[in-house]
Amino acid sequence: MKKLYFILPILSGILFGSSGIFVRTLTQNGIDATTLLFLRFSIAIIILLMAIILTDKNLIKIRLSDLKLFIITALCIVGLNLFYNTSMNTVPLSLAAVLLSSAPVFVIIFAYILFREEITLTKVISIILVIIGCVLTTGLLEGNYANVSTMGIVGGVVAAIFWAAYTVESKKALKKGIHTYTILFYSLIILTLILLPFTNFGQITTFVNSNITFNIIFLILHSTLSFALPYILLTVCLNHIDSGSASIFTSGAEPLAALCFGIIVYSEIPTILTFIGVVLTILALIILSKNEKKIN
Repeated sequence: MKKLYFILPILSGILFGSSGIFVRTLTQNGIDATTLLFLRFSIAIIILLMAIILTDKNLIKIRLSDLKLFIITALCIVGLNLFYNTSMNTVPLSLAAVLLSSAPVFVIIFAYILFREEITLTKVISIILVIIGCVLTTGLLEGNYANVSTMGIVGGVVAAIFWAAYTVESKKALKKGIHTYTILFYSLIILTLILLPFTNFGQITTFVNSNITFNIIFLILHSTLSFALPYILLTVCLNHIDSGSASIFTSGAEPLAALCFGIIVYSEIPTILTFIGVVLTILALIILSKNEKKIN
């Protein structure tokens, strides 16, 4: 039975990798960046609330002293999503996913600066592999300068930095005994309130009215499949398998899924070097995850 739980982080990675399809579709239909995030987060609140009720209603309870931490994680989430969406709209989905996958590199840097955690040889090798993987995936070595958006690359890297910051802050919260659902739930409430004044409800109305039933379902699927459900699956599997293994399967599945979605939906055919870059990045993440597992 335990082996079945290894499917959950793989499925989580695949779902994370599907986000580009939703982001590009909504952007092409006139939904701007902040309105898109409002739709993603506000709907996810309901889904996470249902998960909390089914898991443990006490997860709703928080201390006022924890609000500062939730505000920080909320800012990290909005930064991650905003810049990652920009990357997915301007570069191939596989490249955007690989750039985001460089987040563990920044986690290592943050951990060294903030907590003086040792940077081992294994970590250095992993960092080098990630950098090489990112360079290969961009296509720059093949002279594809015209096809690579600087904004897309910068967006992917900045998204990775925000992802790393969220990882560091959420680990602090977990050490304080705060559940993952609680962190996400209150972060999303804060984000929804912050984004409310910047949301264009006219865009939402126009999009929904163009095909009411289909587009409402599409918005629900966007928030559920590309955001809420992957987190829920990860949380469930962590009750049955170790975090290192979960990280390996999720980190490996996401860029491969993005690569496949890019090929199938947008005909983004990767070159041999691009594929090697994706594989090197996944290999680096596996090495880092196994190293973390040994430390823990």
